[in-house]
Amino acid sequence: MTHIHPTAVVHPTAQVADSAVIGPYCVVGEAVSIGARSILHNHVVVQGLTTIGQDNVIYPFAVVGGDPQDRKFTGEKTLCVIGDRNNIREHVTIHRGTANGGGATRIGNDNLLMVGVHVAHDCLIGNDVCLANQVMLAGHVTVEDGANIGGGAGVHHFATVGSFSFVGGLARITKDVPPFVIVEGNPATPRAVNKIALNRRKFAPADVDALCDAFKRLYRDNGAPMADKMIELRTQYVHNRVITQLCDALAASAAGVHGRARETQRQDNKREIPTPIVSPTQQTVPS
Repeated sequence: MTHIHPTAVVHPTAQVADSAVIGPYCVVGEAVSIGARSILHNHVVVQGLTTIGQDNVIYPFAVVGGDPQDRKFTGEKTLCVIGDRNNIREHVTIHRGTANGGGATRIGNDNLLMVGVHVAHDCLIGNDVCLANQVMLAGHVTVEDGANIGGGAGVHHFATVGSFSFVGGLARITKDVPPFVIVEGNPATPRAVNKIALNRRKFAPADVDALCDAFKRLYRDNGAPMADKMIELRTQYVHNRVITQLCDALAASAAGVHGRARETQRQDNKREIPTPIVSPTQQTVPS
């Protein structure tokens, strides 16, 4: 039997698994789906067209599936899709997608979103990601598997945070973050290879050594252009998957706009600029 507290408000069209728990004063909206063994602690709001998978835990005052904070949004039917075993802490906000951004915000499996994280419309978050307190993801951001973003960091629209990378606290991310790399600062710049995370995740020592060599040649050695350095790395490490992934990501960022590969997907529609409202106290001064 589904465990729904008597003070919770659950829309008749919501689908709640029998083993799910809906705590006191939660609000579950129209067409929401909540999977097996997922727990909503008290005062959680889940709004329409949101799918939450199995074994998720959502803490008080989180708002999941809210309307996008996008002035082009006109009420179209868009989605918020959350996978399994995610831990969504207090005051997290996750907004649905927009029609011109793919139509869905998607979060994978085994992620930790700490207190106050904001996930804007059309974001794509992979698996095993950690977003520390007050991380702010603008619209259309991609965070790849295993990435870790420090507290208070802000990520620009359409930026990509590469897999197994680390973003320092309070960093300002205006360009794509390469995979396997530590970045920090305002604006953020690459500092080192994320060796601790790679070792913890059992990456082969040869791959970690190759990444350290690549980082030194790409970011510390002066002289040849970045494109030529990547050609040399691809040639030397022709069968190395991590070097290939790193070079592919750097090439995609370079081919994008302002260092953001996904910026080429921007579909902003030009909105009509309204006629300025002139205050009655503003008078035209005759020439």
